[in-house]
Amino acid sequence: MTRFPRLANVVVDTPDVRRTAEFYRRLLDLVYRDGDEPPTDGPDTADWLVLYTREGHRLLAFQQADDLRASTWPSPDVPMQMHLCFYVDDPDRLDAEAQRAQGLGSTHRVHRTDDPDEPLHVLTDPTGHPFCLYTHPSVPPGSPL
Repeated sequence: MTRFPRLANVVVDTPDVRRTAEFYRRLLDLVYRDGDEPPTDGPDTADWLVLYTREGHRLLAFQQADDLRASTWPSPDVPMQMHLCFYVDDPDRLDAEAQRAQGLGSTHRVHRTDDPDEPLHVLTDPTGHPFCLYTHPSVPPGSPL
């Protein structure tokens, strides 16, 4: 037991809970909390879903937000407010992971792949939440960041 609060997961507001959860499930190879899997019969009325790592650690949750305005970043009209960052261990896979994310439904916003210390791509998920895919070419794969 720890004496301080621990982060349980990040909660993402979205007007389409299943679509957004499914995007991140596929992007990050996550699994649904027991009972949160897509229904096999009948409509999907989920307004709260939780995703775990395959090792059983809670990571992301999604809640219904009907009036969400998607970020317009880098334009300041609707700021990011928050964004997620995902690390790609193998620098040679960075561009391929950005392309894979786009194939899953994300939109590419900005790239800074010419930065020798921390190349990155900024994309938005299907709901418009920004997220980064980045790497450190000088850090050996699997090392702590």
